Amino acid sequence: QVQLVESGGGLVQPGGSLRLSCAASGSIFNAMGWYRQAPGKERELVASIAITGNTNYADYADSVKGRFTISRSNDKKTVYLQMNSLRPEDTAVYYCNMKRNPWQPLWDSYWGQGTQVTVSS
Repeated sequence: QVQLVESGGGLVQPGGSLRLSCAASGSIFNAMGWYRQAPGKERELVASIAITGNTNYADYADSVKGRFTISRSNDKKTVYLQMNSLRPEDTAVYYCNMKRNPWQPLWDSYWGQGTQVTVSS
């Protein structure tokens, strides 16, 4: 049975940094991503990483490019999101998502429980 466990959220001042982690049990994954959902807004993709052979393909939402970095563990069971230069508009619940293969649809994927990130002075 697959389970994803997130950690690393919290309260941080504008300009600060946080690192989110999401550890999977029960399988390995070749596509991982981070989504976020702010109050009253739809869930949006923040960053994704697809693994093909020995190559990682990372992609980011325009709003976080240059500030956030997605990475993964060598065993393909953990994904990280390093968030720097955080802004109040980054405040949201962050969810990790994992798929065994990049071409699988979201309905055939796994989600973490969500972790709150609050950026406020």
